[in-house]
Amino acid sequence: MKKNNLLIGLGVVLVAVSALFYNFRPAGPGGGMKWKPGVALYSFNRFPFEQALDKADSINALYVEGFFFHKLGDAFGGHSIPNLTDEEIKTMKGMLDKRGLKMKSVYADGKSEEDWKANFEFAQKIGLEFLTAEPQKQHWDAIEKLAEHYKVKVAIHEHAKGSSYFWHPDSVVMAMQGRSHFRACADIGHWVRSGLDPVKCLQTLQGKIICLHIKDLDAAGNLKANDVMAGTGVIDYPAIIAELKRQRFEGYVYIEREGNWDKNVTDVDYALKYLDRLNR
Repeated sequence: MKKNNLLIGLGVVLVAVSALFYNFRPAGPGGGMKWKPGVALYSFNRFPFEQALDKADSINALYVEGFFFHKLGDAFGGHSIPNLTDEEIKTMKGMLDKRGLKMKSVYADGKSEEDWKANFEFAQKIGLEFLTAEPQKQHWDAIEKLAEHYKVKVAIHEHAKGSSYFWHPDSVVMAMQGRSHFRACADIGHWVRSGLDPVKCLQTLQGKIICLHIKDLDAAGNLKANDVMAGTGVIDYPAIIAELKRQRFEGYVYIEREGNWDKNVTDVDYALKYLDRLNR
């Protein structure tokens, strides 16, 4: 009996120690989705590009998503994405490679077809798989042709109701019609902010989702809801992960923390680990 009690006690200790030292592991075992976990660098938008990469690297992220209005820092001569010189693109690649990080997408924008061409040229040079964007309707066909030419897809992102044409998944479906290079970037937080059911939204876009933006809120259906750490707010992430598993989703999952701006690395770290646990 004493021996059994000792074994039980040791087991409890081991479980406690394992929980204490739990570390993020991508593409979890046990039937978990083979998704690609990472960070939207917008989470660290108050820091130059290299510092933002350091933050992502410190929490074992594998992928990062850049954004076109990032103030990149002195190493980039005051230029921004996509207007970097070839030498500056080489510098950017070096910063990523040094940390073992991969940048396969960038949040992009354009006011003209020339702007979009510049976006795609940058995407090709740095090796992106897709551009995350909310393109104006008059540019859709031109963007589709550019996407085909440069072999870079477009993931349509949904902002909240009132701030974007693409707040509802139905509008994304409409944009994708007849445009084989258009996909969806599912922003879970903005859907909930707009009063939508994120599981139903995912079902509407099934088979077309290339990436997710993960955030959480302190209220649903409230355009002024505050951003909180993923897993601590009102969004039912277990239900969302169950739906993604049903769809066998294997795309990119970007944590996008829009708050606690100067010291949110631990928040992003928590979110990555939280999603990883749900995916096991």
